[in-house]
Amino acid sequence: MFTSTTQIRVHYALTDQMGVVYHGRYAEFFEIGRSEAIRDLGFTYKDIEAMGVIMAVVEINIKYIRPIRYDDFINVKTTLTQLPTDHRVSFHSEIYSQDDQLLSKGIVTFYFLEAKNMQKTNMPEPLYNLLKGYF
Repeated sequence: MFTSTTQIRVHYALTDQMGVVYHGRYAEFFEIGRSEAIRDLGFTYKDIEAMGVIMAVVEINIKYIRPIRYDDFINVKTTLTQLPTDHRVSFHSEIYSQDDQLLSKGIVTFYFLEAKNMQKTNMPEPLYNLLKGYF
């Protein structure tokens, strides 16, 4: 299993009139955590795209447990619970408050696609080889 945690401070622009984070922003928090998790492995999305592969979101599920408010620090925990063996990868995300209360959780599923023809492909081999050491 591979896990990475990213801290984010909630800016005013991310909230609604009540000072609570707008529900659509949670997917953005998951994306920030996922991007940083990939960076923790020594890669970026840009690197993956340079290999001719793109990652397309095919499903997202979010459970809202407690509100996130303006100026909160949150910790986004991103986990790969299994090593991808085909074109599909699912990132599990959990958002925690500073005092470790679970605020939200979700799963975002992607397909690896060849950029040139949008056909399903496997995870790029260099990334796969790095990840397999965690499983």
